[in-house]
Amino acid sequence: MTYFSKALVSAVALTVAMAAPAKADPKAEVLHYWTSGGEAKAVKALQEAFAARGGEWIDAPVAGGGGDAQAAVLRARVLAGDPPAAVQIKGPNIQEWAEAGALADLSDVAEAQNWDAVLPQTIQDIVKYEGNYVAVPVNVHRVDWIWANPEVLAKVGADVPTTWDEFNATADKLLAAGIIPLAHGGQPWQDATVFETVVLGIGGVDFYRKALVDLDMDALGSDTMVAVFDQMRKMRGYVDPDFPGRDWNLATAMVMRGEAAMQIMGDWAKGEFAAAGLEPGKDYVCAPTPSEGGYLLNSDSFAMFNVSGADQVEGQNLLSELILGTEFQETFNLFKGSIPARTDVPRGEFDACAIKSMDDMVAAADGGTLLGSMAHEIAQAGAVRGAFIDVATAHFNSDMSSEEAVEKLVSSIKLAM
Repeated sequence: MTYFSKALVSAVALTVAMAAPAKADPKAEVLHYWTSGGEAKAVKALQEAFAARGGEWIDAPVAGGGGDAQAAVLRARVLAGDPPAAVQIKGPNIQEWAEAGALADLSDVAEAQNWDAVLPQTIQDIVKYEGNYVAVPVNVHRVDWIWANPEVLAKVGADVPTTWDEFNATADKLLAAGIIPLAHGGQPWQDATVFETVVLGIGGVDFYRKALVDLDMDALGSDTMVAVFDQMRKMRGYVDPDFPGRDWNLATAMVMRGEAAMQIMGDWAKGEFAAAGLEPGKDYVCAPTPSEGGYLLNSDSFAMFNVSGADQVEGQNLLSELILGTEFQETFNLFKGSIPARTDVPRGEFDACAIKSMDDMVAAADGGTLLGSMAHEIAQAGAVRGAFIDVATAHFNSDMSSEEAVEKLVSSIKLAM
């Protein structure tokens, strides 16, 4: 155990020892990095709902959409024995904090609200530790989307492709017509987003699970992974020369303006289309990237940390109830462009792309094809995720062969594990 780990466990133990069981009015300090746009509106809605139930909300926003700055604040607070009551974190990070003994058991709220009946098993696995809920899922973003301009595709007589062979054939037609096939931003996480959709499509659900979730070395070093990098090399030829460093929303704007035909991006891209007043099915088309029923999810959650004081415990219970309640799940996800984590939220206010996502998530959950995103810290986090991203982006931005990329991937993942 490292010095940091020992210090963390000691700080957690002190916090648990200080907790008090008495009944009190709810109070919660909420650490989050939703500081702009629809996210900020959604947090405000939660804050107002909390106050309406008699809760005292202490807002602790940390700017930075990626959460790195917030993570540093959280570590310092826990080590000081003064953790916030609720913290926005996700994926394996939840499990790591739970393993350190830092997270509160939400079983009472979960049982009272029957969370097991309304959350897909894959999402339960993210927010449970040793069978008990320790975090509350807020939403689901689908990662494996193609966003397309139908007028541009019509110029070459094409629809949104449903196989990777169709994707390549359509892209070749677009190139021949002088049109950029794929709007892309040359940032490592964007390269990794495209990479994992290709892994899913070329290898299939079982291969994705073996390679990107289970870290099976035979899968990582296989001929199938060589084929994945072969497809990535084709993808590199379908983007324009000005892609390096481009933000994802600027790539989305290229599709909106008709400068490019398609973009592969999570459904946060839908917010850009909506902000421009565009309608799904008319001005733009959403369709899953080619795969056999796969669904790659990115999900935000609030973890509840062990805190001292019955007022904060009551605050955590109230927050948990509100966050996974149908009203907030609807409000938040309409603001965010994502879909509810629970499957029974009324659909009347959601658009066609969201409803497609809801239907596909339920089908994928039932069929065992609902998977966590590697690129967005659900399947992997930390050094392992970094190793995948480093190799994917190094290959995409060089003339590295597919065989060399596979060799680097295997060695990098072994070092990172």
